[in-house]
Amino acid sequence: MMHVLIADDHDLLRDTLDLWFRQEKIDVTSARDLSTAMQAVAASDPFDLILLDYGMPGMDGLEGLRRALADGKGARVALMSGTAPREVAEAALEMGAAGFLPKTLPAKSLVNAVRFMVMGEQYAPIDFMTAAPETEVVHPLVGKLTARELDVLAGLCEGKANKEIARDLGIQEPTVKLHMKTLYRKIGAHNRTQAALIAKEAGLF
Repeated sequence: MMHVLIADDHDLLRDTLDLWFRQEKIDVTSARDLSTAMQAVAASDPFDLILLDYGMPGMDGLEGLRRALADGKGARVALMSGTAPREVAEAALEMGAAGFLPKTLPAKSLVNAVRFMVMGEQYAPIDFMTAAPETEVVHPLVGKLTARELDVLAGLCEGKANKEIARDLGIQEPTVKLHMKTLYRKIGAHNRTQAALIAKEAGLF
């Protein structure tokens, strides 16, 4: 069984990826920052792959990747990001990263990418690496949800509590709950984790 370390500071994203990977018979260890990730590396047998969130605490840009490549016990190391531009991806690959995974990547594609990288290949989505900066991706769920429901779903996918989402959007917590109930119905979800999973699979966030 493959053993993958996922390091990301968003609890819900880690839980969602953990769920997807375990369904694919991939063993997962989680960390919420670079320091915790490197402690896990030091304390265990070598991982098949280390996935690092580019923006999590301790990364300091590409320095975190450099450290993981140096101290990872020979494990392959890849970057994930929802915001990093193509230039960061190109630099990471030049440094020897196993790949670059945009967080908009559909879940099944992400699982396939992990298997690809564990086999020794280097991965980066061609559409991401070749897209013009102005390119705007239209997501399948966008037509189903209102702008406010999308805002709430985005907060949910970032692992925020209802109270945090309400504060960020300048609305009341009961209103967030109402939006949550409506968007669950529209996308066919029964709870927060399933909603995040559906959004991830659709490549929305």
